[in-house]
Amino acid sequence: MFRSTPPVTPPSGWWTSSWYIVLVALLSVVPLLHPPVPPLVDLMGHMGRYRVELADPSSPLLTEYYRFRWALMGNLGVDLLIIPMSKLFGLELGVKLIVMSVPALTVTGLLLVAREVHGRLPATAGLVLPFAYCWPFQWGFINYVFAMALALNAFALWLYLARMSRIRLRAIIFLPLGCLIWLAHGFAWGVLGLLAFAAEIVRMRDVEGRSFFESLWRGSLHCLPLAPPMLLMIAWRSGDVQGQTTDWFNWKAKYVYLISSLRNHWMTFDITLVGGLILLVLFGLTTIGWRQIGFDMRRTLGVATLVLVIAYVLMPRIVIGSAYADMRLAPYVIAVGVIGLVPRFTNRTALNAVAILALLIFGVRVWQSTDRFAAFSDFQESQLKALNHVERHSRVFALVELPCLSRWESPRLEHLGAMAIVRREAFVNGQWTMPGAQLLSIAYAPAKGYAEDPTQVMRPRHCRARWARSIESSLALFPRQAFDYLWLINASRDHWPVNDPTLKLVWDGGERGALYRIVGAATIAMDTPKGMLKLATQ
Repeated sequence: MFRSTPPVTPPSGWWTSSWYIVLVALLSVVPLLHPPVPPLVDLMGHMGRYRVELADPSSPLLTEYYRFRWALMGNLGVDLLIIPMSKLFGLELGVKLIVMSVPALTVTGLLLVAREVHGRLPATAGLVLPFAYCWPFQWGFINYVFAMALALNAFALWLYLARMSRIRLRAIIFLPLGCLIWLAHGFAWGVLGLLAFAAEIVRMRDVEGRSFFESLWRGSLHCLPLAPPMLLMIAWRSGDVQGQTTDWFNWKAKYVYLISSLRNHWMTFDITLVGGLILLVLFGLTTIGWRQIGFDMRRTLGVATLVLVIAYVLMPRIVIGSAYADMRLAPYVIAVGVIGLVPRFTNRTALNAVAILALLIFGVRVWQSTDRFAAFSDFQESQLKALNHVERHSRVFALVELPCLSRWESPRLEHLGAMAIVRREAFVNGQWTMPGAQLLSIAYAPAKGYAEDPTQVMRPRHCRARWARSIESSLALFPRQAFDYLWLINASRDHWPVNDPTLKLVWDGGERGALYRIVGAATIAMDTPKGMLKLATQ
């Protein structure tokens, strides 16, 4: 493994100035400027929950369709922040501004940590910038990536206060700060704790000269200000929390998640980039190769990377019913390793070449994301024109035709239907429900079995889950008396209903979308023999 070397401050250059950090942080928000709603997979589903959260108590959203009950849990980041933001900017713009802050805060957090560890930003630090748009961000795990951005900046502060020997002040600051980050998302608080623990071990060894076991013990003591949320987790987990923690050591999934850490738009570019960075980190953590050609790994971030690797290996895929738990950590394992690298050479031309290469790679990622986000957003807004024909407070059954999950680039449509909640205060199927782990629950009993996520998702027969419905069966069987509209999103014309007297086309979205009004006998309550007979004889 990597060995201790005297820390040498990297040479200065244009990449070491504060304006460089500000510039790349501002550049990171460019892809999000155009879309009215950031095209992230789960985000619009979360926005539907925010609309229910913010609704007037007399709205049908809260009196008929949903229940929203506040609870203390480690997954409330944007749910809390959207309250003041919506008062200032409205729901949609408020969400957009919060999402725009995530890449910028991720960039500042990673670069500030690198600057604290190295003394100056090394020329290689820019290689970490693409992680501002990592796969969990693309998925729209917004509470998690927002909390992780906060945790990275908090870790930079942790290192700064240690360097200034302000340990007591650090304990005072991080007692509430750790609780706030846990409140935003518990996983991010856990990552902050692991990073802080690794940094304290190295500080005890290298700065105070203590033995290995004493370093472990004292490092643990110094991290105690971060510990109080453990009591909150025990209280939360002992309540009415359903959902299993399962799927341990799924090596195939872990491999896929690692190489998908920068999964965005162009498979070859994404895999090549993340593969090269993984190799760079792996060689940096060993004595093989890189020291001979001029790269080193700082022990603080080298140990932190190893700690995160162990956590990634041990973490199950599903935690308390929440899938992709280990996937969320994968990009940050690599990113922490990348900012730990530092060139040993001081040749100005070579350093400029490395820094320019890093900036060019980031520029390509920003260009790709800007172009693709604009295309996603334009298509989404074309589908959302259907909502102009939906009455407020009505009931919508949405079906979204999607490709297989194995497709590298997602069309970002899984939860587009939730915009009916956002813009029309309508009931729509597709919200997540899990007692004790979600603030929102579905109260609208007539839609039972056709209300929760993923009843809206329709994938091809050869790649959908065995228990999943086909679009044909959903169209035939959904309880028409429970809904006012059928909304087909991204659905090809060969899947549109034909000669169905219970459905009247009210909006034609071209080749990929349609909205139907449910009419006639379908509006009669189906829980009576009379209603069932009338529908059967149509």
